[in-house]
Amino acid sequence: MTAVRAGRLFDSKTGQMLTRQVVVLSGDRITEVGPEGQVKIPAGAQVIDLRQATVLPGLIDAHTHMFNNRGPKGTTEKSMLIAVQNVQADLRAGFTAARDMSSHGNGYGDVAIRDAINEGRFDGPRYQVSTLGIVWGATPPNAAVPDNPLASTVVRSVDDARAAVREQIGHGADWIKLFPAGAYSFTPTGKDQYQVTYPMPVLQALIDETHRLGKKAGCHVYGGEGQRNAIIAGCDTIEHGFGLDQEQVNMMVAKGLYYDPTLVRYIEPYMDDNDEKNTGGKYRNDSHFREGRLDGGPPPRESR
Repeated sequence: MTAVRAGRLFDSKTGQMLTRQVVVLSGDRITEVGPEGQVKIPAGAQVIDLRQATVLPGLIDAHTHMFNNRGPKGTTEKSMLIAVQNVQADLRAGFTAARDMSSHGNGYGDVAIRDAINEGRFDGPRYQVSTLGIVWGATPPNAAVPDNPLASTVVRSVDDARAAVREQIGHGADWIKLFPAGAYSFTPTGKDQYQVTYPMPVLQALIDETHRLGKKAGCHVYGGEGQRNAIIAGCDTIEHGFGLDQEQVNMMVAKGLYYDPTLVRYIEPYMDDNDEKNTGGKYRNDSHFREGRLDGGPPPRESR
């Protein structure tokens, strides 16, 4: 048993900062929380004195990539060291649970990291992984340039889609990472437009097979028809969702799907740089989000 004496404790249910609280844990479960004098510390419990500190509930990092993109000169050893460093940094930042949304060309390395954490080999958050990810291949396979087995699995049919899901879950995937909408661009009048990737039957097969095997799917989508398809097909989490509009939000609510906005994506400099280059500084794809709009179209840069 463990007891924590908290000088201040943030109550996330009420949004209040409580004082002089005691948290009692048994193993990895919280069994009781309350004011000093009302919560009895069990005999023999280890007591952690944080009366001069503020205690927060464990945070959940819902969209991470613990592995860096693996370049042509990358090695397994270097990639694994970086991933271990990142999961430990996440834990120290207060995230006691994390979901990794593809290993960035590092195969099933995230499964090995998760299993090592669970085995107590090193400290890290409760860690759920989505392994390679699955992408659409619009052209037939090229024997001269085979698909990279460490990168996202390429599927070209419904049968490929179901087999890829089974393969990744068989290797230990907790989630299946999908990419129903690709790159975005702007029309001359500033309307955002998005590339659709999977044909709808393939996307539906990917999600249905994931659910049949008791797992969930997270969909990288920026907007448009591909994003709408992900919602219709029942993707459990909509990731990024730059072009998310009110109609799509309503559809998600009706289906019980979750929105993961990945807020850092809206402030990464390279995105502004790309929009600046591609539109001559006229449009940017995060303006509607920064301004709190859900109308599906970013306003010109000059309007900010």
